[in-house]
Amino acid sequence: MRYIHTRSIVFTSLCIAIGLLLPQIVKMIPMAYPGSVLLPMHIPVLICGFLCGWRLGGLCGMTLPLLASILTGMPPIFPIGIAMIFELGTYGALTGILYHYTNGKILISILGAMLGGRIVLGIVNIFLFNLANNPYGLAVFFTSAFVTALPGIIIQLILVPASIQALEKSRLIAK
Repeated sequence: MRYIHTRSIVFTSLCIAIGLLLPQIVKMIPMAYPGSVLLPMHIPVLICGFLCGWRLGGLCGMTLPLLASILTGMPPIFPIGIAMIFELGTYGALTGILYHYTNGKILISILGAMLGGRIVLGIVNIFLFNLANNPYGLAVFFTSAFVTALPGIIIQLILVPASIQALEKSRLIAK
């Protein structure tokens, strides 16, 4: 039992480290707002939920935007960073919960987590943007959460299940 616990902590730390490095690499791509389009922080958080369960997946998701904001200044803490803390925390937690309750169905787990995380993002953004007296409606939500992020969503739907299947085949995680 102690081995599994230690291994989960190491995997969570590795996912946080990858989540801090990936956006720095993505920033080098010559395009407008590459982080908002490609969503590089989301991938290690989703993988952490699969590998380490809902508690550490949620912790990874909540820690990563805060650490990135402190260390690199991106995302800015208000309102994007705070919203991402809730969104990515939901991703990590829901991935772990859904993977457990669907008996290892990867695609259902990731789709449910992505949808749940985006719903939480919308709710938190309504509160934060109203707090700052900025309008935030359904059109802004759908544009930012689904239209702008479509390339990142597609990347997640390809990379994360492939990574989890590879880790299962190599027996680094149990099915």
